[in-house]
Amino acid sequence: MSTFAESKVAQAAAYFLNRQGGTMPHLKLIKLLYLMDRESMQRYGEPISWDRHVSMPHGPVPSGTLNLLNGEAESSGEWGEWVSPRYNHTVSLTRPIDKSELDRLSDADIDVLNGVWDQFGHMTQWDLRDWTHRHCAEWKDPGQSSLPIHARAIFVALGAPDSLARSQSARMQRHIQTENTFARHR
Repeated sequence: MSTFAESKVAQAAAYFLNRQGGTMPHLKLIKLLYLMDRESMQRYGEPISWDRHVSMPHGPVPSGTLNLLNGEAESSGEWGEWVSPRYNHTVSLTRPIDKSELDRLSDADIDVLNGVWDQFGHMTQWDLRDWTHRHCAEWKDPGQSSLPIHARAIFVALGAPDSLARSQSARMQRHIQTENTFARHR
């Protein structure tokens, strides 16, 4: 596996749902969570979720998060603590929240979430889909399938020179390998 941070993703989803009033289309939420990782990579050289990103017909998405959202992945329980099961293409908070409960998110993470919300929160799910198609150069149309998006491609799309993109993605890969090694020995 990887270092997928379900607890952080669940709390980030709760943050966005709370900002939207508690409910939003699942496509909008998954786009905001992708843009969260992208913005974090731009600012800090690593994603918040540590999810695997893929190109899908409606644009780039964090794959493990999408599986949780669709009820197609086993959860540690943290996702369901914050986000209701998808119903009629919509997800909701499971309960009202106070931002102080989002204890898995650092101040830097919250700054990223605020920035993403300020830039994209007003958009509809379809506006976000179209925006990611036009502005996320790492996305490639997969037809009716999916294609992996490598971290290096995201860094390059964000404007990093190829040498920096290579070193940043290699650093991320080392982090994942280290986390996986520790996870096997727990």
